[in-house]
Amino acid sequence: MSPPFDPKDSERPVFDSLVEAAATYGAKKPILEDQERNPLTYQGLLRAAFALGRRIAAMTEKGERVGVMLPSSSGGVVTFFALHAFGRVPTMLNFTAGIRSLKAACELAGVKRVLTSHRFVEQGKLHDLIDALEPICAVTYLEDVRNTVGLTDKLFAAAAGALPKRFRTPTRASDPGVILFTSGSFGAPKGVVLSQANLVANVRQIAAHIDLDPAWVMFNPLPIFHCFGLTGGVLLPILTGMKAFQYPSPLHVKQIPPLVKDSKASILLATDTFVNQYARAAERDELAGLEFVVCGAEKVRDETHNLITERFGSIPLLEGYGATEASPVIAVNKPTDNRRGTVGGLLPGMETRLEPVEGIPGGGKLLVRGPNVMAGYLGPDGAVEPPPDGWHDTGDVVSITDDGWITILGRVKRFAKVGGEMISLTAAEDLAVAVWPDCRHAVIAMPDPKKGERLVLVTDRRDADPAPLLAHAQAIGAPEIAVPRKIIKVPELPVLGTGKTDYVTIERMAKAEGRTRAA
Repeated sequence: MSPPFDPKDSERPVFDSLVEAAATYGAKKPILEDQERNPLTYQGLLRAAFALGRRIAAMTEKGERVGVMLPSSSGGVVTFFALHAFGRVPTMLNFTAGIRSLKAACELAGVKRVLTSHRFVEQGKLHDLIDALEPICAVTYLEDVRNTVGLTDKLFAAAAGALPKRFRTPTRASDPGVILFTSGSFGAPKGVVLSQANLVANVRQIAAHIDLDPAWVMFNPLPIFHCFGLTGGVLLPILTGMKAFQYPSPLHVKQIPPLVKDSKASILLATDTFVNQYARAAERDELAGLEFVVCGAEKVRDETHNLITERFGSIPLLEGYGATEASPVIAVNKPTDNRRGTVGGLLPGMETRLEPVEGIPGGGKLLVRGPNVMAGYLGPDGAVEPPPDGWHDTGDVVSITDDGWITILGRVKRFAKVGGEMISLTAAEDLAVAVWPDCRHAVIAMPDPKKGERLVLVTDRRDADPAPLLAHAQAIGAPEIAVPRKIIKVPELPVLGTGKTDYVTIERMAKAEGRTRAA
């Protein structure tokens, strides 16, 4: 039975919550593992955090925002807690965002030092990112730091691991817990400051919403620079007694399913795109041991739901919804109440407000407030700008049932005005998904001199044509105006490192196509 959510339980620092979890579930319980297959217990994690943190503390200041450019791995998790143990603020850097975004993130957050690893840079071929960062901040490699850990550090770590609350640097729940950067699906990424209480609250909210078993294993292939990967894949399992299994890339489609089986994973975190690929690549017994799969970051297609059911039986595929600004989970379906087509029930402790959107009946723009809603955005001067009266504007148009179940109708930015009518670009994408479920599609709006805007379908379907879309729209009673007449065929749809569709790049591709045709 899930414990009821009490906001007061969240009013504690992240590191203290780790210490309490160790006391609750046992210091010798294995709690963290990665593909190297060297599991760490709670005690091992605490000692590693103190040993590494002491060396990092010698080159940083209390409260400093320290860049972390590491994959989902035991080393990445230890580094996160090492910074917390000594009152530093992990600033998670998206190494897939490109040089310009990475430099802008470091400058916005005032990062003076970035922690990374030689092995990671070599394997990821990230030397150009390092070359770009070195003129603006110091780059420190964890292998070099570990080589400086001596006997004194090890003795300190042993003592601190036994008495963690005596040795850790005291911080407050209201202090920054992490700085993350939004995905940039629709524009420039923003710097988001989540307090320690925000992070702990979201863990407690999820645990109150879904029954979790400390004997379970959480398999996380999502990046820890993304809030879904950090909160869902690291903090949620570790603070609730489940082992967190970290894998460095969701792109390894053939390697992940057998490792899910071998790690005895109970929960898999992923996006629709990746789950679909894993299900196709997996042998029938490789995902069958899962209790459920949790999907976020993008809409889950019916085709993915059906594929999981056909291949692996009654494994619930739970669609959820969140935002970096909400730490991130706002709503999620339950294994016992899984309503396909919705993004689940609102988490306990959250308030919502719907604001009408002209031309879009049946829903409203969603604003949320609660203990998991961010401290604020980073301003140009590095100061934190809190949301007005605690309300975060999600930019999403939704409908909410009386019992708090949310259906996404689209983003405010994802509506186009065609011939005077508001058309959901998400609904237009759904037409393409229904006609060609095995392919990837994105619909964008382009200026049109006659109709104001027109819909453009960008797809990897080689023989895509408007006629089947029009026939399907007529069959289901959808307005013909919602059918894209312009189609751009591409070898592959661009996605961000988080698995989300990269609409910024897609719009750029469509504009380039238009210029080429005009020439």
